[in-house]
Amino acid sequence: MRERARSAEDKAQRSQELLAAAEAVVLELGGVRYTTLAAITERAGLHRTGVRRYYTSKEELLLELAERQWHRWADDVQAAVAATPDCGGQMQPVRIATILAETISALPVFCDLLTHAAMSLENDASTERAHRYKTSAFAAHDRLVSALEAAGVMTTGQLLNLVTATISLAAILWQVSHPGPSLAALYQQEPTWAHAALDFEPRLTTILQATATGLARQAAA
Repeated sequence: MRERARSAEDKAQRSQELLAAAEAVVLELGGVRYTTLAAITERAGLHRTGVRRYYTSKEELLLELAERQWHRWADDVQAAVAATPDCGGQMQPVRIATILAETISALPVFCDLLTHAAMSLENDASTERAHRYKTSAFAAHDRLVSALEAAGVMTTGQLLNLVTATISLAAILWQVSHPGPSLAALYQQEPTWAHAALDFEPRLTTILQATATGLARQAAA
C-alpha cells in the first residue's frame, strides 16, 4: 500500500487517482452497480480505510466522478462543434443531434452514472455536497448548450429540450443495453425480449436526430 499523502498537492493527486481508479473499475466490472469501494481502493493502491481522508463514502466518490464527467462531456461537445466544417454559418439540427449522441456515447461511465446520480447518489449525499454537484453539473450543461447555440439554427429552448432528451435517453438506453448476467441469460432464452441486442449509439442517434428535426419543424410551423 502507498504512503499517506501529506501535502495539499499530494492529497489532490491521490484524489485524482481514486477518480481514475473508480472509472476504470466501473468499466472493468460492467457497471456502477457492480463497483465496490474495495475494488476502487485496490486499483488505486490504497487501504480501504485510507479513502475516508478524501471521500466520506463510495457514493460521494462516484458523485465526484459524475461531476467531472459532466465537464468532460461539455468539453467534447465544444471540440466537436469547433471541428465541424462551416456550412454557410449554420449547423443543421441533425448534425447537432449527432454530436450529442456521439459525444455522450463515448462516455459510457457517464451514461451509467446519469442513472445512479438521479436515483441514489444525489439523495445519499449531504445537502452541501449535492449543492456542489448540481452547481457544477448545471455549469457544464449551460456551457454545452451555449456551444451548440452559437453553432446552429436551433433556439435555446429547442436545444434545452434536445439536451434533456439526450441525457434521459442515454441513461435509460445504456442500462437496457447492458443487462446483468442473469438478464442476459434470460434474453438468450427468450430472443423476443432480447434487449441485450439493443445497439446503444445507433439507436440513440436515430431518436435524437428525429427529435431535433421535429423540434426545428415545430418552431418553423
